[in-house]
Amino acid sequence: MSTKQQERSNLIGLTKVDYNGGPSTLCQGCGHNSIANQIIQVAYELSIRPQELIKLSGIGCSSKSPAYFLGQSFGFNSLHGRMPSIGTGAFVANRNLRAIGVSGDGDTGSIGMGQFKHVVRRNTRMVYIVENNGVYGLTKGQFSATADEGQVLKYAGENEFPPVDICLEAIIAGAGFVARSFSGDAKQVRELLKAALSFNGTAVLDIISPCVAFNNQDTSTKSYSYGKEHETPLHDFGWVPPSEEIVIDEYEPGTMKVVEMPDGSYIQLRKLDEDYDPTDKLGALHRLQWAQQNHEFITGLVYYNPHRPNLAEVGKLVDTPLAYLPAEKLRPPKEKLDEIMAELM
Repeated sequence: MSTKQQERSNLIGLTKVDYNGGPSTLCQGCGHNSIANQIIQVAYELSIRPQELIKLSGIGCSSKSPAYFLGQSFGFNSLHGRMPSIGTGAFVANRNLRAIGVSGDGDTGSIGMGQFKHVVRRNTRMVYIVENNGVYGLTKGQFSATADEGQVLKYAGENEFPPVDICLEAIIAGAGFVARSFSGDAKQVRELLKAALSFNGTAVLDIISPCVAFNNQDTSTKSYSYGKEHETPLHDFGWVPPSEEIVIDEYEPGTMKVVEMPDGSYIQLRKLDEDYDPTDKLGALHRLQWAQQNHEFITGLVYYNPHRPNLAEVGKLVDTPLAYLPAEKLRPPKEKLDEIMAELM
């Protein structure tokens, strides 16, 4: 390998190209492609071994996107809205896997809402990305559950129902890491992804990802132009690896707060004009409700609580992944089964 090639390798000797997937078949300019590119960049920067990560998805334009990143990783494209169950099963079988689940506003907010609420309630360790555009792009642009009330589309008419807020639903269900971003804000998406990948539970990222084919009118809060003009970051967000620990004594407006992550790494939050605390659950719910009522597009880490045990901890899974245990360790011996049967007689 040449010196130039070595300089482009990460800590485990892989280049950024090693994290690519297949060529995208989505519309040119689709926000989902931008998110896939940021996942590639983050996996490369964090030196993630592709074989130690599983990609999961359901059905929809968003659920096609795992094919476009981390081609060497394990992957499972599940039924519509059923991705959380597959992710839960994978994590129970191998608690050492990293997991990235990519869903959409229909796959999560409609048919998969029950699955979504339960994977969050169980705190399965995975990064759960919702690529949110407010329409069913794969079936020609009908309104999804996150569409704006009063939104008018050429072929779908006017939406008369209030939108489902993915972040609100996640916090209410018990998620300890809830963030919102915009696919057009590449830097923020990257930093949130880095922090989410180091979280020890379900990390929900609701990423507004404009559909350039069916929902990109300036009046839509899911459009590219609206996002660019109205995005209001709650804080300047950055992820700091453990080797660059920063300690701050005070956290006043205009200064930075460093929050320790479960693996010893840190995230840094810099306050802007308002005094926003992402560890305040009721404050986060109030801020989201206020933003929805005022058509404000807030982004950043909305809520953070690292103290809930994840599914493996609650279920008291052994340290060795179940997938690696021999049959004699997983199955009770015949004597025990006979003993149980005898008690039932």
